Amino acid sequence: MQKLAPNALEIGMITAEPVVTPSGQVLAPEGSVVTRQLINRMKLYRIPHAVVVGESTGSGISIKASDAVSAPEPAAAPEKPVPEPLKKVPKTHAEESKTHAQKVAASSEFRDFQIQYLQAVDQMKVSFSATVRDNRPIDTEVLLSAVSNLFRSRNTIAELFDMIFNMRAVKSSVYTHCLNVALISRMLGRWLKLEHHDLDVLTLAGLLHDIGKLIIPEELLNKPGALSDEEFAKIKEHPKLGYAILKRQDTLDSRIKKAALMHHERCDGSGYPAGLTEDFIDNYAMVVAIADVYDAMTSSRSYRSPMCPFEVIRSFERDGFQKYHTRYIVTFLRQIATTYQSNRVILSDGRGGNIVMINPNALSRPIVQFDDNTCLDLSTVSSDLYIKAVM
Repeated sequence: MQKLAPNALEIGMITAEPVVTPSGQVLAPEGSVVTRQLINRMKLYRIPHAVVVGESTGSGISIKASDAVSAPEPAAAPEKPVPEPLKKVPKTHAEESKTHAQKVAASSEFRDFQIQYLQAVDQMKVSFSATVRDNRPIDTEVLLSAVSNLFRSRNTIAELFDMIFNMRAVKSSVYTHCLNVALISRMLGRWLKLEHHDLDVLTLAGLLHDIGKLIIPEELLNKPGALSDEEFAKIKEHPKLGYAILKRQDTLDSRIKKAALMHHERCDGSGYPAGLTEDFIDNYAMVVAIADVYDAMTSSRSYRSPMCPFEVIRSFERDGFQKYHTRYIVTFLRQIATTYQSNRVILSDGRGGNIVMINPNALSRPIVQFDDNTCLDLSTVSSDLYIKAVM
């Protein structure tokens, strides 16, 4: 027997002990055959190793399921002529724009993420409804565990963004938006190097920031087209409604309550419901505000398609430094832009290329290298040419 990390396992090996998650869930009993799905699930649950049958042969384990039965060697197949290499045909814009998303959506990792995501949404529905309807205590431990497990399920921030983007196929709701904001807030909290307890508080602040919208009629929240002044005024009540709900929760951290009340306030006083300026806005509310706007802008709406991350960065660069806390918005935008370093992108004129350098003073306008190896610094050309999509 030997312990092997997921990356060292080979399909067909046999487990000598059960494969168990840190929470005690059995993924595979003793004697199971190692499959690609099992390896991916081990990575998802961050299981460090599996114990498999056999001894090391220097390149793996000597016993696999296929070794249990002896079979005659097949006759050698006749040699086939080696085909000429196919000429590489450049991908069209449409082909490029869907390839990466389709690969992610078809992966077993995404299927596992999707299951966890939808389970978290179901837990939120039960907990939020009980709190709004019956004033029951919010089970913060269960909710925080669901979000934290989703966050830890991906190895990199780019992978997590890929997963969140592909969950856009799920009908958008208050719950899915709150879950996304919780995940993005937790990312920003880590970039800001918050302590673990504070990171958990910030995550819950993101998760509960829009709970007041559950009191507003759904047909108003999801109304296609423009809202009337009266309808918009009704929706703008949700921060106060959310604060009233959470205020009754005696054990809830005050920063979570303030985030619900203040996440639409802006540092220049242009926000609502009170028109507060930076000195009077809670820090966690200012962090959640950034995550809230980023998720809203990268989601589809009845009046527009989801915006590309670099379009969102460009929007933040235009007026974000007045509206948002400088340290928080600078950290967020730099990290988001850096996340897409080396990614393939499509420009507004249809050309495709790879990001080779982020411009620190113009984060939305990096240097792009095209397929012919020529480069273009977007910060030196007209703003009419910009990144339209990230692959």
